[in-house]
Amino acid sequence: MTYIIIKALAPIFVIMLLGFWAGKSKLVDNSNVSLLNIFLMDFALPGALFLATVQTPWAGIVKQTPLIFELTLAMWVAYALIYFLSIKMSGKSSQDAAVLSLTVALPNYAALGLPILNGVLGESTGISLNVAISISCGAVLMTPFCLMILEAGKAAQRGEQASLASLLPKLVYLSFKKPIVFGPLLGVLCSAILSGLNMKAPELLIVAMRPLGGAALAAALFLTGVILSARKLKINAAVVFGAIIKNLIQPFVAWGLVILLGIDPVVGRAGILLIALSAGFFGVVFGNRFGVQSPDAEGALLVSTGAFVITIPLFIMLTSGMVPA
Repeated sequence: MTYIIIKALAPIFVIMLLGFWAGKSKLVDNSNVSLLNIFLMDFALPGALFLATVQTPWAGIVKQTPLIFELTLAMWVAYALIYFLSIKMSGKSSQDAAVLSLTVALPNYAALGLPILNGVLGESTGISLNVAISISCGAVLMTPFCLMILEAGKAAQRGEQASLASLLPKLVYLSFKKPIVFGPLLGVLCSAILSGLNMKAPELLIVAMRPLGGAALAAALFLTGVILSARKLKINAAVVFGAIIKNLIQPFVAWGLVILLGIDPVVGRAGILLIALSAGFFGVVFGNRFGVQSPDAEGALLVSTGAFVITIPLFIMLTSGMVPA
């Protein structure tokens, strides 16, 4: 088990440390990562997710429904808890609270999902599909609500009155246009069509896109390191509590959902490990785009990523008994 954990974590932290060093040494401009972000979010990662879904028979995708429920409910429990406490107890603005909540609630699926699941559960198309499903859940079912709050705040600054309800159709449309959402959904659609025709994805298409998809992992880890290198750690109660919710409470919530919903142990363990990943950087990136700086969100991102070294081995070991060796 120790070797499995080391094997899973080694590529993650080596590549992230390279990105962190590149940002600190200014080999890469860590204050402007737009080019890296575009390559990852608009090309490499959508390509990898498209390949994962298009190569999976439609019946296999339908079987992921329990995982979707597990991931979505676990993310929303954490989001609602952080948002409520930020507004009611810390007196944060709705925009700041939304950025912090999304940072804590949405795990770093893009950078850490594949290496952790591949290292622990073994490389397979099924693992890639698990990660594709998790990113799709986050992109479609989580981020639009944060964006609505940020958009409403931006409209209020311009003196416009815009309710969240009026922004919903526009933001849903914009979310579905994003390659990171459109990629896996297109793969799902193609899978359904191909399964109906009793056909498989063309081999030439798979061979042509495989290098792009293969670049997603290294690019995601490197970008995470670069982003972290630009942040200054400020520890306070909100940061510590956010990291505790993300790294400890949220995975146990996912575990409780596995038991409550009677989810298959193999699927349930994959979901728990995905939820147990460290905080993602989507909230911070979205906040910066709308001019909302959240030091607590940045602090929670850093502390959660550091604590991940301890907490992910914990959940790997705790969940090892869920499935036969």
